[in-house]
Amino acid sequence: MRDETTGTGQHTVDINVPSVARMYDHYLGGKDNYAVDREAVAALDEKVPRTRHLARNNRRFLQRVVGILVREYGIRQFLDHGSGLPTQDNVHQVAQRAAPGSRAVYVDNDPIVLAHGRALLEENADTAVIRADMRDTDAIFDSPEVKRLIDLSRPVALLFVSVMHCIPDHSDPAAVVRRALERVPSGSFVVLNQLVSHDQETRDFVTGFMDRSTNGQWGRVREPHDVEAYFTGLDVLEPGLVEVNDWRPDSDLCARQLEDETWFEFGGVARKP
Repeated sequence: MRDETTGTGQHTVDINVPSVARMYDHYLGGKDNYAVDREAVAALDEKVPRTRHLARNNRRFLQRVVGILVREYGIRQFLDHGSGLPTQDNVHQVAQRAAPGSRAVYVDNDPIVLAHGRALLEENADTAVIRADMRDTDAIFDSPEVKRLIDLSRPVALLFVSVMHCIPDHSDPAAVVRRALERVPSGSFVVLNQLVSHDQETRDFVTGFMDRSTNGQWGRVREPHDVEAYFTGLDVLEPGLVEVNDWRPDSDLCARQLEDETWFEFGGVARKP
């Protein structure tokens, strides 16, 4: 594994401001987080409980998708936008277990992700982590590590897993997906889901809370129809766009979001024609 910083500006870890990546790490039972992250999680849970349950379901969705893309569709290259902190059964581990030699590049703008990625993945030559804003498509695809590991003459899986709610409307999240898709060949895949809610109060609360807590490093909780727009022009795989636990569950015992829960992860997988 190699690491690289792309884009402009230098970043340092600010332990006084919650980080989305570190909050997610705490939800998954990780140790790479600070008191400020845990306090933000506790405050969020007071208003929207079961968020830890939601985060873990999202992680299982990612692992299922990666395994299926490798085994059933022959995908061997993954570009993970907004990857977050390394945890157990990361993208490269799932993919390489199914097909040794599979390659993965992780992209995140949190400096702690770069530091931990370097420490945990340094022995894996088929994996890299770069620090970049996932909206900066040119910086990502022009980076030496993406050029080294990703063969753009072959299909690539673009992962946008539980990250689109971090992109504000003025950055046009649908355009972020389109720009990435323009750089990969036909037969490539996009895996995308984000937090949604049918309840206006929930959307407003979570969006405002996270925006204030992270000093603006947030977009908004959206509605399912907003997510559907990201898939325009793509061939969506069965079972379509769904709550992530309903996307090809590997067990009938897989937990489901309850019908009365106010927010959930919604999305799916699609192929570029």
